[in-house]
Amino acid sequence: MEAAARRPLAKAIPTAEVSQIKTKTLLPLLAVLAACAGPAPPPSTPPSAPQSTPQSVPLSIPSPVQRSAPPAVPRSAPQAAPRSAPRSAPAAAPVPAQQYGWYQQAHGAGKKVYAIDPAQSLITVTVRRGGVLARLGHDHVVASRAISGFVAPDDGRADFQFRLDQMTVDEPALRRKAGLDTQPPAEAVEGTRRNMLGRVLEAERFPLVLLRARRVAGAMRLTVTLHGVSRDYVVPTRLERSAGGVTASGALTLLQTDFGIVPMSIMGGAMQVRDPLELTFRVVARAPGPRAGGG
Repeated sequence: MEAAARRPLAKAIPTAEVSQIKTKTLLPLLAVLAACAGPAPPPSTPPSAPQSTPQSVPLSIPSPVQRSAPPAVPRSAPQAAPRSAPRSAPAAAPVPAQQYGWYQQAHGAGKKVYAIDPAQSLITVTVRRGGVLARLGHDHVVASRAISGFVAPDDGRADFQFRLDQMTVDEPALRRKAGLDTQPPAEAVEGTRRNMLGRVLEAERFPLVLLRARRVAGAMRLTVTLHGVSRDYVVPTRLERSAGGVTASGALTLLQTDFGIVPMSIMGGAMQVRDPLELTFRVVARAPGPRAGGG
């Protein structure tokens, strides 16, 4: 009885009326949604928008790449400078020209004036490692073989100089002579040179080391100008004279901090370079030829 009663209820609304109800209800709703959404974009617009966005992104990518490229230029520029600049730069550098002029005048007056022979002269500096992790580092020997200047032996004076960027680092023979029984790998040597010239000595700003020697009783007073700072030292010196020249040799210890230099340090000082620098020198000067000394 109950099932039979329900069947007439399902047939009470004809199909045509149901369609009219759907039409009257859905069409106004769709019209409202269409008015809110606005005009539909043309079918071709959506594909073109994504295509234009990727095309603009690659244009901005080369900019960071180009900004990262310049750091590679400064690395190559200092390496090229030592080959070409050392011979021409000393003339334009702040060399005490009046002191070299004194030697020209002395030579013209007939006094003994010798020119330093760079092929026979050598200055070495031994740099020691320090810190709790010192065993992981290396001691180093830095050397200059490009020394120029003059000596007036009878007047007890000498003035000479060398360029920092012409110094060598860890020549095997010099390491053995300094008592160092290991040889750092090539990459460690290059890293040492780069840090020494850049972060420590600021060689582009202070390219020259100037040395002025004056004879005092039983020794030599040596004025060292490094990193823009001058310091005086009394150095016991061995002098050897010959018919055609003179040789001076000796040793002294410098402190980097005396010249405003901050010794290299990493990992909070666990690995560092010690402040003292052990310097030895052997300077050979010979009688100049007719054109040397400006005479």
